[in-house]
Amino acid sequence: MTHPHPTLARRAFAITVLAGFCLPTLAHGPTRQKVVEEITIDAPASAVWARIRNFDALKDWHPAVAESPADQGNTEGSVRRLKLRDGGELTETLESYDDAKMRYSYRAKDGGALPVTNYTSTISVRAEGAKSIVEWRGAFYRGYPNNDPPPDKNDEAAVRAVTGVYQSGLAQLKKLVEAK
Repeated sequence: MTHPHPTLARRAFAITVLAGFCLPTLAHGPTRQKVVEEITIDAPASAVWARIRNFDALKDWHPAVAESPADQGNTEGSVRRLKLRDGGELTETLESYDDAKMRYSYRAKDGGALPVTNYTSTISVRAEGAKSIVEWRGAFYRGYPNNDPPPDKNDEAAVRAVTGVYQSGLAQLKKLVEAK
């Protein structure tokens, strides 16, 4: 018995064979992870922003940071080299800075002390009556880009590390600002 459309049958077979070769190259790699943390601080937004507004001020309010010099201050492109109290290091570049909107964004291509890659983050302050809401958000990939990452560089480790950084920093900021 002959197939009524031999050309169509050959095309369908060719597509099936090609799909078999191409599908492995379309396999999904690591997914971008996100963390958003917020804290309410009983102080005016201007007072909270004054505490965190300088890109090189992280050492002044984050408990894990020993040094945070930035080579160009709050100028976009400024590079901040963090030295952590536990000896770790991280290099971040200021991507955008908006003093009027009380926010800045930065990037770290290599996570350094964090088990992440292609990390971007924004910290912002907004007024809510006489109080302030500080939001710290980040997006990143896990530290191990290939399949089957080790436990210390998988998605869960990356999210846990960034969440810990944000929560400890925001808690310390709240404590410092509300103490005055």
